[in-house]
Amino acid sequence: MLDMLQRWFAEARFGLFVHWGMYALYERGEQVLFREHLTPSEYCSRADEFNPQHYDPDAWAALASRAGMRYAVLTAKHHDGFCLFDSAVSDFTSVKRGAKRDLVREYVEAFRRAGLRVGLYYSLADWQWPAYFNGPDRDPQGFARFIDYTHAQVRELCRNYGPLDVMWFDGAWPHSPETWRAGELLTMIRELQPAILINDRTGLPGDFATPEQRILHSPSDRPWESCITSVERHWGYHAGERIWKTPEQVIHALAQVAEGAGNLLLNVGPKADGTFPQRFVELLRDVGDWLRVNGQAVCASSPGVCECISIGRMSVVGSTVYLHVLYWPGRTLHLSGLDNRVLSARFLADGWPIEFEQRGEHVTLKGLPSLAPDTRDTVIALEVQGRPKPFAWAKERLWQGDASRMADWANS
Repeated sequence: MLDMLQRWFAEARFGLFVHWGMYALYERGEQVLFREHLTPSEYCSRADEFNPQHYDPDAWAALASRAGMRYAVLTAKHHDGFCLFDSAVSDFTSVKRGAKRDLVREYVEAFRRAGLRVGLYYSLADWQWPAYFNGPDRDPQGFARFIDYTHAQVRELCRNYGPLDVMWFDGAWPHSPETWRAGELLTMIRELQPAILINDRTGLPGDFATPEQRILHSPSDRPWESCITSVERHWGYHAGERIWKTPEQVIHALAQVAEGAGNLLLNVGPKADGTFPQRFVELLRDVGDWLRVNGQAVCASSPGVCECISIGRMSVVGSTVYLHVLYWPGRTLHLSGLDNRVLSARFLADGWPIEFEQRGEHVTLKGLPSLAPDTRDTVIALEVQGRPKPFAWAKERLWQGDASRMADWANS
């Protein structure tokens, strides 16, 4: 059953991460309360100012869909404890304070209307509770109440918003899974949301791994998703951020997750008024333009099958090998290590055929333009006979595999 549920996730490749809460009022990132040691009571009082008049989740969903994203994850509650949803066990929510709106419900309904999968982020850590810092040893009764509160809020999210596709936990440190009663929590979630996928940040493995600010260098034996900021450092909106990822960097990241059969969850921190920074809007538009003509080399891809680092990256769909040529070689391109007969070669963007010759493991593409047709990532599709597979030497890099595989080559 779980394998069937994971199929959409394993084919998605690109998702939207949204870090948004009342911390956007400060315009200094999502952890301003803790990082700047602000007075909690004064911080909480500003919740009445959080009234995002320009929040339009349909516009968010339309932008994500146009960019080629397949799903989204919104911070229902971050470490500061402020909830974007209606909660019977808390008054520190967008429904009971300034906005007087259930921002999670509006998000869920809008993204469902757009045909996107819906995920919710929930921080186990909560800086409104001294018991979280004191822990179960110093405050056993207070900590027990805190854990009950946490489970109650997760139950609300699972009961009150219809089918959810992802539950994305964070903030389990410094407590153990046993302290969080994580096994009990996951069992409850699966009873209420049998089709949901749960990440690995309760301290239990969950359904998928979540490397942060990095992409796995090789395929994993389980589903994975790299969460990465679109700016240099912060997840929540920071007015001082000036370094944004370029479309080329995001496209290269998509090529890398396609090669490794993972996902890229690209983050944005909306402003307090509910709008995305214009730089992020422009970024997604540019990436979406590239995906519209090259997306079949990314979505539903299997890992690349052989060494191609001198070219760029490789992904596979069915009997098609996609070369993501990030380092344009000029008029000819050489690939070695593919143990299949090549039937045809073409540029993916326009279908233009490419002349080639093959001699054993060596494939040479000829008559290429001297300059890359797409300087970000020119994708070339090779139709091959049978299921793509590598020669033995090309299956693993030398330092990861058996050096004896290279003996004949070294002696040639």
